[in-house]
Amino acid sequence: MTDHSPAAAAQHPITPPPELVQQWRTEGHHQDYCSASEHAIAQAARWGADQELEACCSEMDKWGDIHYSAGWKFSKDLRTARRPKPPSLKEQALDELDRIPTHDNEGRTVGVDVSIIRRALEALDD
Repeated sequence: MTDHSPAAAAQHPITPPPELVQQWRTEGHHQDYCSASEHAIAQAARWGADQELEACCSEMDKWGDIHYSAGWKFSKDLRTARRPKPPSLKEQALDELDRIPTHDNEGRTVGVDVSIIRRALEALDD
């Protein structure tokens, strides 16, 4: 039988600190889309997944150090794959720009020249 008591939970290596749980509960009271407990549960799941990812990446880093291998590169690639950054505003704008029709079905220009907007967006730093 599994022990679900608070004391048993505190012994598990991936257990959020009580202060963080309280913060999530407080934040949850201000959410319109879910209850405080739903918010806290979602935050705890994310936090636990992040802890596990970092533990795995840390082990890969150690493995790379010991074997003079690219463990650090594997951990970086894993972080990038599992926690991708959302596209920047610049990337979103360029994607939307690509959706603007500039030619009709016959391949003729329809009078929309987005090249200046594209160059301006591409010149921006991310």
